[in-house]
Amino acid sequence: MGFFQGDVAVVTGAGSGIGRALAQQLAARGSAVALADIDEAGLRETAASLSLKRAGVTTHVVDVADETAVQAFAEDVVAQQGRVTLLINNAGVALLGRFEELSLDDFRWLMSVNFWGAVYGVKYFLPILKRQPRAHIVNVSSIFGIVAPAGQSAYSASKFAVRGFTEALRHELEGSSVFVSCVHPGGIRTAIARRARMGANTPQQTQQDSISRFDRVATIPPEVAAERILHGVERREPRILIGSDARKIDILQRLRPGTYWNALARRYDAERE
Repeated sequence: MGFFQGDVAVVTGAGSGIGRALAQQLAARGSAVALADIDEAGLRETAASLSLKRAGVTTHVVDVADETAVQAFAEDVVAQQGRVTLLINNAGVALLGRFEELSLDDFRWLMSVNFWGAVYGVKYFLPILKRQPRAHIVNVSSIFGIVAPAGQSAYSASKFAVRGFTEALRHELEGSSVFVSCVHPGGIRTAIARRARMGANTPQQTQQDSISRFDRVATIPPEVAAERILHGVERREPRILIGSDARKIDILQRLRPGTYWNALARRYDAERE
């Protein structure tokens, strides 16, 4: 029997994209799922797509940036599902603009979702996970948690923070029943660029340029990303890179930690031509 069969998985950001694909694949593998998202309509669509799967499904409208809401979410999941064996902190948002174009409120908003959402999830689900003979935490960072392109100061800050938090947590939980993985997706075909918030002083053209560039490089379907994540969970991989672009950029950063941006900037300039 596999890790997922008969277990209970929590997935945040389950209303679309990778989160929805994870919910579908977990249910198909026989896992009960507790699905959370701030987007109630998207959450309903995800749940409806699981109607033919043999899995218990609960849905929870949750703003992961709200600590009280996440605490209540954890309590609600235990009340309805009885236990949790897998936590996937997948919820995330994007913010377009260079640092000087962003307000501090913009920066705080993004950090509250991308970083604090993961911290709150771990804080309130970890005691539940530790009751199980085998459990797993997955925190979704980004390839921009390995490299930091110009124009992504806030997003990269949040994803580097997720990476650092996750790695320290894994070291602290070594020898326990809870394993921890950090995920670094490359270009995944989701709506994150179209839903991105603009910085307070960011030119409107930046959004159109970002969407066009994202559409050119985001070629990996969410279903492929979800499959790779679950494969990594089964194999207890500490670091899960998704896509050849992520693997290549990771190697570039290792070879040229102080100058990788020179090569990446040329690539971005070529894509705009």
